[in-house]
Amino acid sequence: MKSCHKAQSIDTLSSNEPICQVLDLQNPLWQQVLSRLRHDIYHLPAYVALEAQRIKAIPEAILITKDDKVFFVPYLLRSCDDLLPTSQTQIELFDVISPYGYPGILLNEAANNPDFLNFAINEFTHQLSRKNVCSAFLRLHPLLNQNLSEYPYSKINGETVAVDLRLSLAEIWSQTRPEHRNKINKCKRAGMIAKIVPFVAYIDDFIDIYEQTMDRVGASSSYYFDKSYFIQLSQALKNQLHLCIVELDNEIICSGLFTEACGIVQYHLGGTKSAFLKQAPSKLMFDYVRTWAKERNNEFLHLGGGVGSAKDSLFHFKAGFSKQTQTFSTIRLVVNKKKYHNLVQKRAAELNISFEELLNSEFFPAYRCS
Repeated sequence: MKSCHKAQSIDTLSSNEPICQVLDLQNPLWQQVLSRLRHDIYHLPAYVALEAQRIKAIPEAILITKDDKVFFVPYLLRSCDDLLPTSQTQIELFDVISPYGYPGILLNEAANNPDFLNFAINEFTHQLSRKNVCSAFLRLHPLLNQNLSEYPYSKINGETVAVDLRLSLAEIWSQTRPEHRNKINKCKRAGMIAKIVPFVAYIDDFIDIYEQTMDRVGASSSYYFDKSYFIQLSQALKNQLHLCIVELDNEIICSGLFTEACGIVQYHLGGTKSAFLKQAPSKLMFDYVRTWAKERNNEFLHLGGGVGSAKDSLFHFKAGFSKQTQTFSTIRLVVNKKKYHNLVQKRAAELNISFEELLNSEFFPAYRCS
C-alpha cells in the first residue's frame, strides 16, 4: 500500500495497486472527486474550510482508490493538547471529527462491497495513526450512506426524515400528517406568505429569529453562530444556499436556511419568532420548500432528525411532513487505544465518575463528554 503522498490525477488512480492520498483544500483532486461522485454541500472544500475556521481545526480529506473503487472522506483534524497535562504535550495529539452536518463517506458504485470498505476503513485508520490521531468520529450521510449502517464499524444513532420529491405533489400532500395539513391551510388563510429571498439581504432578520429560537429551546453554545459565520457561509456556498421566509402583514415571522447539491436539499438552520409560535408558520415554510425544491428537479428534501438523534418533539414535528425515514449512523474509531484511555481516565476524574462508566457511555469520544 502506498503511503499518502503527492497528488495524482483521478484518471490515473484506477489501477490494481491501492493508492491513498491525504488532500488539503488546494489539491485539485478534491474537486475532481466531487465532479465524479454524488455529494452534498458538506463535502465542498469551501464548506469544510469554513468549519475548520469555526472550530479552529485543520481541514483535510482522504482519498483511497483500488481498481475501479473510490473512497473519499473529508474531516477536521482537531488538537487534543488542551485536554492533556502540560507535561504530556511534547508531540501534538489530535482527534478527527466531521464538519457540521452529514458529510459521511463518498463511494462510487463499485466501492459498495464489504471487502473494499473494510480495507478502506483500516487504511484510513492507519493514516490517522501516522498523524498522531487518538480517535475519529464521522457522521454518515442518511441518504448517501444508507448501506454503511449495516457494517460492524458503524453505529446506528437514530433516524432522520426526508421528503421524497420524486413523488407527485398530491402524494407528498397525502403523506403529510392531517394536523400539519390543517395548520398549513390556516397559515394561508391568515395571510401568511412563504418565499425564497436573497440571504444576504435578510441576514439580520434571520439571525434575530434563529437566536430567539435557540434561546427559547435552551440550545447549547455550539448551536449559536456569529454574523461573520453566516456571511462566510453565503460566500462559500453562493447559489447553493437559499433562505426561505414567511411573512405576515409585511413582518418576517419565520425563516430557514436550505442548501442544495446533486438533487438533495437540506434544511440547515432556522426558527420562528416566539410571538408567532402557536400559529406554526414553519409548517407553511416546509410545505413551500417541498414544492420549490421539487420544481427545481431535486429528488429529496432532507429535514434531519431530533436533538441528539432522539425521537423527540422535533423529530415528531419533522415526521409530520413525510412517511420516509432514513437511518442515521456514525463511525467511531479508537485509533490509539492507550492514548484514548489516558484521556478518558483524566476526564472521568474531572467529572468525578469511574473510568468504566465514562468509557462505556454513549458519548464519543468519551473524553470530550461535558
